[in-house]
Amino acid sequence: MFRRVLVANRGEIAQRIIRACRELGIETVVVYSEADADAIYLRQADETICIGPAAAAKSYLDIPSIISAAEIADVDAIAPGYGFLAENAHFAEVCRSCNIHFIGPDPETIAAVGNKSNAREMALSAGAPVVPGSDGPVEDEQTALTVAKEIGYPVMIKASSGGGGRGMRIARNDPSLINGFHAARAEAEAAFGDPTVYVEKFVENPRHVEIQILGDRDGNVIHLGERDCSVQRRHQKLIEESPSPSVSPELRARMGAAAVAIAKKAKYHNAGTVEFLLDRAGDFYFIEVNARIQVEHTVTEMVTGLDLIQQQILLAAGERLPLTQDEVRFQGHCIECRINAEDPSKDFQPSPGLVELFVPPGGPGVRVDSHVYSGYRIPPNYDSMIGKLLAHRSTRTEAIRTMLRALDEFIIQGPPTTIPIQRRILNHSDFRAGDHDTGFVERHYSGQPVISMKESR
Repeated sequence: MFRRVLVANRGEIAQRIIRACRELGIETVVVYSEADADAIYLRQADETICIGPAAAAKSYLDIPSIISAAEIADVDAIAPGYGFLAENAHFAEVCRSCNIHFIGPDPETIAAVGNKSNAREMALSAGAPVVPGSDGPVEDEQTALTVAKEIGYPVMIKASSGGGGRGMRIARNDPSLINGFHAARAEAEAAFGDPTVYVEKFVENPRHVEIQILGDRDGNVIHLGERDCSVQRRHQKLIEESPSPSVSPELRARMGAAAVAIAKKAKYHNAGTVEFLLDRAGDFYFIEVNARIQVEHTVTEMVTGLDLIQQQILLAAGERLPLTQDEVRFQGHCIECRINAEDPSKDFQPSPGLVELFVPPGGPGVRVDSHVYSGYRIPPNYDSMIGKLLAHRSTRTEAIRTMLRALDEFIIQGPPTTIPIQRRILNHSDFRAGDHDTGFVERHYSGQPVISMKESR
């Protein structure tokens, strides 16, 4: 087992890793930027090292500085969490060359699944269903037009190295395809340093369902069921839940088997997620592999009873999976709201600033993962997430009730947050009936004023 682990991240995931390490008896070293000098989790670590100014490129994305900190602190491993360098194959390779364990997949695996067109081919070879589209990257607009003619509009132009909704465009005719092709390439080049794109059929208003996987170095892979992440805006998730209200036990088994087959084809070990689109007919299609822990891993933790961050650490240290697929058990229903410092009435504009008062909810079935406290100033340099609020109960109806109660209790004075719109979504008849998809927020709330917490009570 590792003796010391360096946490190469910030915010709630840094705190989450520290807690997992402490329970395993592992010391933690946390790197931080000047903007995070007052972070509460720095007090919980065994050692802290400032690695640069607020700009992520000069701190959390600065590989030489992070490796130097790891060597100075004499750590055995680095935990990247999610975001920043979590899916950076070069960083994982540098860790390996410095004899430091990377708590995640091997660099070869990260590179293989990180390119979406390559991952698509891998899924096909594993026998998993994929959305109809181009055979690999599309290099010019004429080829894109040919593919679109073959599969039919609407189509999606997607960056091969993309993520977070960047490098993606929807086209419904030839002119929009040509414009979208060049726009997606330019955005992909700027965001990822790779202008490569591919074209696939655009599935109208599907559900976004992802399968959590775990794999060990002996080639064993299991899945831990699904998370429904359909409630999102601009490909950014607002609410996640497990189990999905639209996934039957039989469909869960088929999607899980497909995810495991893809993971085995990729020689995947550690924690990861295989993402699918699910249409109204119950057909599912592979879209990508996330070679990291995800923000919403907490949802799976609640319904399986497994600590996924601890599992990441144990698997990276060479441990075998703690259970077989037949031994995986699911209990109850969990819903998670990502509480962000964003103003829904202004198109979810980020709202960094001083949190004057922070009082999280509690009570039966409630979990809050957050690094925020009263007097904390949310910096403008990073993502706007304040924390994650989870409700875990026996049934979906009970989980919704508990979540509404918890949202009503949550006091965050200072920046506007997503709480008001999440309360409205949870009260919507379609959401309560489980009849929602990735277009739900745009259809029902785009351009509408969002009432405040005080008005909504």
